[in-house]
Amino acid sequence: MNHSPNRRISPARRTHSILRWARNFFLVVGGLILGSCGFVLLDAKIYQAYETRHFQQEIKDFKPAIAGEDRVQKATFHPSTGNTLGEIELTRIGVTAMILEGTDDRTLRRAVGHILGTALPGQPGNVGIAGHRDTFFRALRNVRQDDEITLMTLAGSYRYRVDSISVVGPEDIQVLDNSGGDILTLVTCYPFYFVGPAPRRFIVRAQRISQ
Repeated sequence: MNHSPNRRISPARRTHSILRWARNFFLVVGGLILGSCGFVLLDAKIYQAYETRHFQQEIKDFKPAIAGEDRVQKATFHPSTGNTLGEIELTRIGVTAMILEGTDDRTLRRAVGHILGTALPGQPGNVGIAGHRDTFFRALRNVRQDDEITLMTLAGSYRYRVDSISVVGPEDIQVLDNSGGDILTLVTCYPFYFVGPAPRRFIVRAQRISQ
């Protein structure tokens, strides 16, 4: 019986096979990553559209039963974590987003978040709002001094004017301190085009405009 000699795979062929396997592997991984990113963006878009319609309907239906009850509701209005607080709008730079209570990962994937422990819109103090630099707060890179910001809640609508823009370290949480007056502080990561976790924080500070 004749036996064929063992066939050895050449180094070049082995290298080509490994490269082809690696290419296919990274194509699959890249596809999964893009699919995941696409799902997150689509989920955020659908959630924003639904919550915006729901919030606008709530505003239309909001009618205090007796005179003066609106003041009581304004004083006690406080959504639970993860629920809708209101809407933020910076008309000049095209920012419009729903505000949820809290800043956990799930909340900031779908909206901007009210920073727990800071004042609520309409209350004296410093209202802190955080958002991702690559989604809802991406256009903040174009913000200017004197731009107007509107916060709308079921308790009322509040207007602010930007008076300062700064970049600080992540440990500089004093930007959220209550320094007197009615203040709004927007927080996002910086630089805007940094790949991976950004090392700094972009801070927009605004003073409330008298109604």
